[in-house]
Amino acid sequence: MRILSGIQPSGVLHAGNYYGMMKPSIELQEQGEAYYFIADYHSMTSLTDAKLRREYTRRVAIDFLACGLDPQRAVLFKQSDVPEHVELSWMLSSVCPMGLLERCHSYKDKLAKGISPNHGLFAYPVLMAADILIYDAEIVPVGQDQKQHVEVTRDLANKFNDLYGETFVVPEPRIRRDVAKVPGTDGEKMSKSYGNTIDIFGDEKAIRKSIMSIVMDSRTREEPKPDAEQNNAIQLLKLVADETVYRETLEALAAGGLGYGDLKKTLFEHYWQRFAPARKRREELLANPDYVDQVLREGAEKARSIASVVNRRARRVCGLE
Repeated sequence: MRILSGIQPSGVLHAGNYYGMMKPSIELQEQGEAYYFIADYHSMTSLTDAKLRREYTRRVAIDFLACGLDPQRAVLFKQSDVPEHVELSWMLSSVCPMGLLERCHSYKDKLAKGISPNHGLFAYPVLMAADILIYDAEIVPVGQDQKQHVEVTRDLANKFNDLYGETFVVPEPRIRRDVAKVPGTDGEKMSKSYGNTIDIFGDEKAIRKSIMSIVMDSRTREEPKPDAEQNNAIQLLKLVADETVYRETLEALAAGGLGYGDLKKTLFEHYWQRFAPARKRREELLANPDYVDQVLREGAEKARSIASVVNRRARRVCGLE
């Protein structure tokens, strides 16, 4: 079973990245042939600072390794080190109906948030389809918000196969329902685009400030909160604390007597403790930059050994060679 997933280097990694993509991906490296890429081409739809792109790309590599990705079990590489992604995206664009992209929720949601549209943002799902199909990936772990993009990938693979003959493996999405949507500090899905994130490796003061800024309703400490399970901080606590702590905190909040300030303090303590081992590993990686370079270089070589074969297959069937 070949597994593929990618993550954008468009900002500092946060809890939504970790629980939505990184943690499931790290778990899947034990179950199949895993390929994980840093989507620096995709980051160009929202990030125009070249220096920051380089910095964020390296941070993603270091943070992924710190959180548990094992280069002996999974292939980690930069998307831009495998140019076959871009060539295949053009081949897929030639069979992609405009209406398929116009219906994508992610594009419409970003427009609604005031993000200025460009062709890259509109055509994002086509490049994502190329990212997946270029590796004959069978399983694509994604968040609920990306499920539609995998459906677009399936549509494009089938259209290409129907037109030119069997060329691509049609992949299946794999979604972890319990963490499909990690809430941000404002209650919306945690996203760098929305400015509502909680960093994984920020300093203690900054992380505490982010957690204490989580938006709450106006109910007092004493008031019962029967809908406590929907509380943003409680949902985050469920991710970072053990079941006993989560249940006891939930019950105290629902019954009344636990204030939102106390809830946020509890969340911070468990959040900080949860990533302590990863912080230690990250310091070791920062002290060994040559190792990180080696992981990315070897990862790109392994990725290209597959991508070049699939890309030539596509070129051949559609008459480019």
